[in-house]
Amino acid sequence: MRVIAGTARSVPLQTPEGDETRPTTDRIKETLFNILQMEIPGCRFLDLYAGSGQMAIEALSRGAHHAVLIDSGKEPAEVIKANLNKTKLSDKATLIQRQIPSALYQAKSEGPYDIIFMDPPYSLHDEGTVLSEIDKCGLLKKDGTIIIETSKDRDLSFIDESIYEVTRIKTYKTNQHVFIKNK
Repeated sequence: MRVIAGTARSVPLQTPEGDETRPTTDRIKETLFNILQMEIPGCRFLDLYAGSGQMAIEALSRGAHHAVLIDSGKEPAEVIKANLNKTKLSDKATLIQRQIPSALYQAKSEGPYDIIFMDPPYSLHDEGTVLSEIDKCGLLKKDGTIIIETSKDRDLSFIDESIYEVTRIKTYKTNQHVFIKNK
């Protein structure tokens, strides 16, 4: 796993040990950031369930103004710190080591965000709760985007259609990126 483009291009990144995190492959990450390329420069990026921090680091490397990374695990937090230091992007990032959704209230002071990326463990199934908290906290800018990485066969009925609308779904072999905007 490495940074694909930008100021930290080709820098290899660490990943936490074990099965708790599922790092997004370089190919899928590159596809996602090609889709977002016009939205990244100058944006505020929120990375939920950050794992290794690779998504926020990619955004920062490509010109995001600031990123907030949230992960509750001790090992992921240490890996995120190491990756931010290795890429020399620590000064543009804030790490919050707390459980979601309570961490969202702490992240509110850094927002609102242009892009919110959410990649929860597939077995957790708490996307609906997190989306509701994002709305309550006012974390997403009016024209911002939420991207949820989930399994390809995940039922999307957790999306409250009175608040959000799905604007795009990019499907891969085993997973998908669901793009959501405020209504």
